Amino acid sequence: MKQWTLYLFVILGLSSCAVEEDFEQNPFVIAFEEQSTNYFTIQGEKEISLILSESAKESGFVRIKIETTETTYGEDFVTYPEAEGNYLIIPFDKGDTQLNFIFNSLIDSYTEEDQGKKVEFSIEEINYRDYTAIQGYTQHIISFNSMLGATVAPEVGGPNEPNQVYYDLSTGESFVIRRDAWDLGFYGGDDFRVILNGSLYMATKALDVYDIDAVNQGNIPENYFDEVKIGTFDPANEEYIDAPSGNLEETAIQEIKVEANRNPVYLVNLGNEIGTVTPNIGSVAVAGAERGWKKIRILRQENGYLLQYADLEDSTHQEIFVPKNAAYNFTHFSFTQEEILQAQPPRTAWDLCFTVFTNVVTTPQGESAGSYGFSDFVVNNILAESKGFMVAETNEVDYTNYSLDPTQAEQQLSDDQRVIGSNWRDVFNGLYNDRFFILNDTEGNWYKIKFIAFTGPQGERGYPKFQYELIN
Repeated sequence: MKQWTLYLFVILGLSSCAVEEDFEQNPFVIAFEEQSTNYFTIQGEKEISLILSESAKESGFVRIKIETTETTYGEDFVTYPEAEGNYLIIPFDKGDTQLNFIFNSLIDSYTEEDQGKKVEFSIEEINYRDYTAIQGYTQHIISFNSMLGATVAPEVGGPNEPNQVYYDLSTGESFVIRRDAWDLGFYGGDDFRVILNGSLYMATKALDVYDIDAVNQGNIPENYFDEVKIGTFDPANEEYIDAPSGNLEETAIQEIKVEANRNPVYLVNLGNEIGTVTPNIGSVAVAGAERGWKKIRILRQENGYLLQYADLEDSTHQEIFVPKNAAYNFTHFSFTQEEILQAQPPRTAWDLCFTVFTNVVTTPQGESAGSYGFSDFVVNNILAESKGFMVAETNEVDYTNYSLDPTQAEQQLSDDQRVIGSNWRDVFNGLYNDRFFILNDTEGNWYKIKFIAFTGPQGERGYPKFQYELIN
């Protein structure tokens, strides 16, 4: 299964109202700029680019493995530079920030017989003097078809569940990122909305203050520090989290107004570090130490956002401009690294996300008990119209023999991103075997999805597995 792991790529610099601190050096990374290419789009030569996380300090090379299916190097395609056996060696020099090689298709016109052809380029080695890491888009695939189905084991990472895993059903591509890599998400669409990282149990409350430098811990009501958090079992704390449904009109941070004087300062609970304790078999330890608090204020600026932020006791703040990017649902910001990053694939390049999640729980009487943290959670990409519904198996209908009625199915599609949610498992009894899910993906394909594992071979949480098939 193709897989890409993204850590922090710096895509914009930081402008600051205070002195910058020194941060731990990130690894030197080389990754493909794009994940895949449709074979149909290649007429002759196709330039394939790789990007460097920073300007190279000295020369080196990247070694790329070539794997083929139903296609032959030298007959169906060649590369420049030429391959050495099953490998490409791409050198780079001091100062380089991008590398390229040429894929040259030798097929004059494509036919149905070419549908099975596939060429996969995978980064296997980065030869460089400094600390390196193979992450980000580590593979580039050239093929014709959408996925017909697969069995997938998302790399959630075990009982601490450190990763968010995004999966695209039509391409079989995964995108893996540590869930503490970002804190805020800035919407790239028409509205000006900002979300919290619910996988860390973040929460926020607006203050009746409009000058961020005037706020300190001494003038914030003491009860706020007890109320603005997850898991208090108070229905009132729902207002401090983003709507679990994914409805952007119900974010904890109000829509960013045109008039600067209408955008208040927010008290932000940063939630919890990723857990590091090894729990008992069958349990999870997703929440570690508390991460503390920040104060923020967000303004509109040009086609983007101006984020002001500081620690509670700081008398000055820092600022960074976050531009809108319509190619993504959100552009993200990390307080830890003080950097902007893309912590998700492009908006139409994923359907499911496996993550820890801030949800709302209810009492046996159906009343709200406020926000609560969920592990082993799956959301679907409703912002790119990836919607679905659950099907209960009966004597007449099961995963194997399910027949799709598109008209009826469209009427069942939910606008809630929790279609799968926690509905596929029970933390006490394990995997549900009496249900499956239907998803209409971002490309309009209909897939059926069934979960086949909740734990690893020794009963460890954080090792889900599912299977899916194209049904239209």
